Amino acid sequence: MHRTAQQLADAAAAALYPRDHASHALGIKLLAMGPGTARMQMTVRADMANVHNTCHGGLIYTLADSTFAYACNSHNKNAVAVTCIIEYMRPAYVGDLLTASGAEQGLEGRNGVYDIRVENQKGELVALFRGKSTQIKGEVAELDKR
Repeated sequence: MHRTAQQLADAAAAALYPRDHASHALGIKLLAMGPGTARMQMTVRADMANVHNTCHGGLIYTLADSTFAYACNSHNKNAVAVTCIIEYMRPAYVGDLLTASGAEQGLEGRNGVYDIRVENQKGELVALFRGKSTQIKGEVAELDKR
């Protein structure tokens, strides 16, 4: 059975999110997933604050990295990170609602490049993340091949 790119992304999302324990623990919600794209959201909790009383950068990174993971697995091919870099533009504070939006910049063979923007509830840029992925064996969701 031939599936559209969006149907593959939907199947991958349905397979990934239930087993994404790290995102669940941090309250990260999957808002949308499409071919080469993903959007996720996280509210900054008090237990996410660092010594400066701002959101720990590692948690902002985790939100961006999770979004990257969904975007690069959206073709229903297992994909993993090869390298990632993040640039922090402004702090996030307890109570902020952070939204990460990711888009595929290029996919050649097994290698992909994805850019993720993390913004607060005011639409202010908090961080820019770039991830490079490679596809490995297997599919994210087992689909009926009929």
